[in-house]
Order: sequence, then C-alpha cells, then structure tokens
Amino acid sequence: MVGGLALGLLAVPGTARATTDLPPLQPLVQELRTDGRPCAAGDVRPYVDGPPTLGAVLRDPEEDDRPGEGNMVGGEFEAWWTVADGTEQRRTYTTSTDAVSGTPQTWRMPQDVPANTVVSWHVRATAGRAVSAWSDEGDGSVCQFVYDDVSPQTPVVTSSDYPDGGYHDGVGVYGGFTVDSPSDDVVAYRYEFIGGMPMTVRPDEPGGPVTIRHLPLREGPDSLSVHAVDRAGRISGTARYAFAVKAGRAPVAHWSLSDAPGSTTAAALAGPAARAGSGVAFGADGPRRTSVTSVAALDGGGQGFLSPDAPVLDLRRTFAVSAWARPARTDRTMTVASQDAGDGPGFALGLRTGDDGPLWSFAAGGARVSGGAPETGEWAHLLGLYDAETGQARLYVDGHEVGTGAGAASPGTAGAFQIGRARDGDGHRDHWHGAIGDVRAHDRVVVPAEVTELARRAPVLLGRWSLEEAVDGTSPERNGGKPMVLGPGATIHRGPDGSCIPGIDPDCPDVPYALFGDGHLQLDGVSGHATTGTTVVDTEDSFTVGVTVRLADSAPDRPMTVLSQAGENTDVFKVRYDPAAYAWQLVVAQRDEVGAPETVVARSHAPEGGTGPGCHLAVVHDAATGRMSLYLDGQTGPAATASVPRGLRSSGSLQVGRAKTAGGWGEHLRGDVDEVQAYAGVLSESQITHLRTGTTAPLR
Repeated sequence: MVGGLALGLLAVPGTARATTDLPPLQPLVQELRTDGRPCAAGDVRPYVDGPPTLGAVLRDPEEDDRPGEGNMVGGEFEAWWTVADGTEQRRTYTTSTDAVSGTPQTWRMPQDVPANTVVSWHVRATAGRAVSAWSDEGDGSVCQFVYDDVSPQTPVVTSSDYPDGGYHDGVGVYGGFTVDSPSDDVVAYRYEFIGGMPMTVRPDEPGGPVTIRHLPLREGPDSLSVHAVDRAGRISGTARYAFAVKAGRAPVAHWSLSDAPGSTTAAALAGPAARAGSGVAFGADGPRRTSVTSVAALDGGGQGFLSPDAPVLDLRRTFAVSAWARPARTDRTMTVASQDAGDGPGFALGLRTGDDGPLWSFAAGGARVSGGAPETGEWAHLLGLYDAETGQARLYVDGHEVGTGAGAASPGTAGAFQIGRARDGDGHRDHWHGAIGDVRAHDRVVVPAEVTELARRAPVLLGRWSLEEAVDGTSPERNGGKPMVLGPGATIHRGPDGSCIPGIDPDCPDVPYALFGDGHLQLDGVSGHATTGTTVVDTEDSFTVGVTVRLADSAPDRPMTVLSQAGENTDVFKVRYDPAAYAWQLVVAQRDEVGAPETVVARSHAPEGGTGPGCHLAVVHDAATGRMSLYLDGQTGPAATASVPRGLRSSGSLQVGRAKTAGGWGEHLRGDVDEVQAYAGVLSESQITHLRTGTTAPLR
C-alpha cells in the first residue's frame, strides 16, 4: 500500500492526474461572460444579436501546484432551453484540457439557438477525471440570455419648437425634439445634428420616448438623424427630421454709450434708456479697430454709474451680458455691469482683485468664473453667460473662454440693471473707474461664433513692401509709408521686362522671374539686410507679419533669419531657418535681456536651393490668448505655437534678413525675399492664404 500510494502521488507532465489530486475549483459567476457581458439572469439577462460566445475563467487549486506538473484545466459548458411544445433542448461543449489554469476559455454557441427564447447555461472545470461543481451549484447562479433576431423599427421624431420646415427661433435658444420608436425593447437612441458630434440618449424605460435638447449654433437649414438601439444592440433604420433655424435674437437691451458729451442719459438701441450719474462723461475714445468709436468714462465715485432704473433680464432664465471695458486702475474690485437682486447683485460682470492679482470675473447664482489679466488702460471685451439649461456660468474675454465653467443656481429675483456698480444692501459698491462701451443684455445663449464677432478687432494694414524696385537704396512701401532701407549686400532683382523671349531670341538674356511681380530682394548672406528704420508692429498687441522667402542653398550650413523685431537688448521675436532641425523656427524671447531664455517652435521645411516659388511664412500674435504662432504656407499647429509673456514691448525696427546675436547683427540670410506685409490684429487662416498669393488680405 505504501508503494501504491507513492505511485498515486507522482505526476508526469502532460498526463492525466492521479486520483488523489484535488478537483478543480468551481467557476466563479463573476468570471462568466455572455458575448463579453457579465453573467445575469431574470429581468437583467443580456440580449444578444446572434448566437453568442460564452466565456469562463477556469482554475486549479493553488495548493495543487507541484514542480513538474502541467497544471492544465479544461471546461464543460452546457446550455438548455424550452421549445414551443414544452420539451427541453440541451447542448454541450467540452474544451480541450491543455489550457493553463486561470486563463479564459470559450464556447461559440451553435447556429440552432432559437430566437426570442430564454437560454440558460452553466459551466464546470475539468482536469483529467476530476471535475468541479457546476457554476450554478451552491452559492453560484445560472446565466441566461435571449437571442433577438429582429431590429427595432425606425423611430419617429416630432418637435413643437420646430413643427414644420419653416424657420423658427433660433441661434442660442434651446429647442426640443421628441423621439419615440414603435418597438418596445429600445434602450437607447443615437443621434447627430449636421456638423455635430454623435451622441446617445437613453429612455427612462425600454421602449419609452426621449427628448433631445439642442442649442443651434448657426442659422439656416439643419437636420437631426436618429437611430433606435434595442437591448441586443441591433440598430434601426435612420429617422431624419429637417428644420431651419432663425438668426439669433437681438439684445433685449443695448446701450452703445456713444452719446454726445454733456448728455445725462444714455440712449438705448434696444430696451429702456439709462440714466447717467454725474460721474459719467460721454465722448471718450472707444477701442481701436472696432465699430465702437465713442464710449463713456466713469470716475469710480458714487455717481459714476448708468441705470435704466428697471430690470432688463429675467435672472431665472438664460441670459448673457457683454461690454467693452478699459480699467483706469486694477488695484480694487470694480463692476462693469450687474442687476440688482434683493440686497445684492443677481450677477456681476467686472474685475476683482485677490491674492492672485487682478482678474476678470463673472459671478451669478452663487458661482464665480475668473480669468484673463486686466491691464490698466487696455481695452478688453467681456461677456458673462448664465445657461439655465445646463446650470453653468461662463466667462469670455476678448472672444475666448477663460476660467472654468461653474455650476450656478438661478440668480433669483430681478431688480434694476446697473452699469458701473453692484448692489450692496441699500446702496451700491465696486464702482467702475475707467471707460465702458457697447453694453448688451441678451435673453439667450450668445454662441461662440457670436462672442468672437462681438470681440472682433478688424486687422489694419500697417505696411506692404513689394520689393520690386529701389531708389537711392530704399524700396517704397506700397501705400506711401516708411520705405524699406537696403543695407550692403542687399539688391533688388528684376525679372524679365518682356522685351524679348529667352531661348528664341539669341540676344535675349536668360533672367529668372521674380517671386512676385517685377522684382524681389536678394540678400548675400554676409551683410545683406533691409530694415524699416522704425517699429512696425506693437508686440504687446495682436499683430500679423508675413513674408515670402526662398533659400539660395539646398544645404545651408548655419541658421539664417528672415524676419526679426528687436527690443532694447534682444529680439522680441525672429523667424529663422535652422538647417540642423530642417525647419523654419519662430523664436520668442521671454524677457528683454541679453541671453534671456527663448521659446522655439517650428515647422519642418526642405530648403529650395534657389529655385521654385519659395515658401510663405507668417507670424501671428493673439494678445487675447498670449500665443504667437508660425504659419508655413498657410498651415500652423500646436507644435508651431508659443506662449508669449505680457508686456514684452519692441522698440526696434522690423529687420529683414538678420537678427541680433551676442556679437551684434548676425544670422544673415542668403536667399530671396518678397512681399513683406505687416498688420495690426490677427489675420484668419483664410486671410493668411491671400498673403501667399502676393496680395493683401481682405480685411472685411
């Protein structure tokens, strides 16, 4: 017996277990899957769209592991159901026994699984002649599924907000669409509006209707496409609902504040006129490059306010308030616009101070959103939005959202609208010291495209140098501005004059064409450069500078700069070609100091070697976001965009073909340059595309 027992304990890899081995473990219900879904039964059983794959993790006891033992385990699946005549059908499947313990094992069920029938299944582990308990024995439970072979019917879409094919309200106003499918097993609807992201909404109960809320962002025809999805994941046909959206409603109140000096009332373009306190002076200059030419200046005292002495907004509903604002100081909290609500303001849009310095701020319904950096004497466009549909408060500065949208409750009761102050008990506080213009109050969402337009400052052409000719060492600016002064090593190349045809007339010289027009600038790479002699763009404000350039060498041996504009000690920005990086680079100084840290961003480019049309480069600085981008042939991206420090002012002239270096002027460009253009403001991508054609950008 002792010898027999010893033989029973020995195991040879790859052979059946000895009878004294422990049996495999009972499969755990939480490790069973039906087409990847957890095991479930009864009302929560899964529905599948075809004969499913059943899965289980099968295990051996850990204490059964011995050196040299294969420790393999298999599985036996069993499924059963009742057919229409009441008889039971069973199917079984046994896996191989060469799977490692703890690995998933599966059974793809046969095609004769009936549709619309509850199918139950369980599984047990096998190891040689030893078997585990079935997965539904003891504390286990059976798994079930239903095979659904019928797709849901196409849903029906209706809308009381958009009842027919005509135009209805409107951009910035939520509309509702009711979706319902005749099928009673629909658990989700997948939908998409034109230009929108695919979304999913679920009914409260299978087969029930849903309401889709939609915020139109543009006027014109639109369409809603919807699919119903049933419990098995089957998808219906597409329901399409066409509708059309009106333009956004005009403000419910609008004061331009461009009234004549000496006025005591601000006329309203919409809503009631606003009474002006004695601390208000009309006739101040508005923000440059906008249609707001004249505004009101408020002295920051108790009489520096304007009010219609009546509410203009229902603070229980969605509203937005916007204005241009220029603070005369940033060392205290000040209000641009508010509306009374009891003893305090229902909302307040303006500037607040704190440990983190001055910030633009919008407070509504117990929430506050802050961001942006107010600067004394600098204009900013502000818009605060309370969206009652989402319960969110948002703040936009110069057309860009700042801070983080915050959950807000309804601001509550509505008192008088205020410009330049906020309610405080029986009086008012936080009086604005500075200028305010173009105050608008909306009873809807002002959508992002509208916010951008309200804050838009039209670009202005500052200079265009076509570099087609030079007289006494200067090349004129196209509109009579400061000419470009050519330094040593800089010449104007003139293309063929059309008097003869090269290759046909033997006496006709072979003269290369200019990059654009009749001529371009040639730089020798040693000392060649050109300069405006004066500062062209205000680097603290938004600007765009463009140039067409062609490198003379196919393998340059050093960095070369095509454009730069300097501060007192270093270049505020420069655009150079770095052959080591095979790229055009935008280099931005972080401080106006010799050896200051620099931010470098780039666009890859292969040098032209003196032939071809060259490439177009543009530098765009958006002061509202504090970012400067490099465009190459009309394209930019995150890798070509740098953050720029505020207050980095350029006092130097625009340089073409050289940059400041530790040893003086250097990085001279060897190549051709044409069509240097400079603008105040941010040009759009489509406007930059015009620069690539050698023409000015359309500014309207």
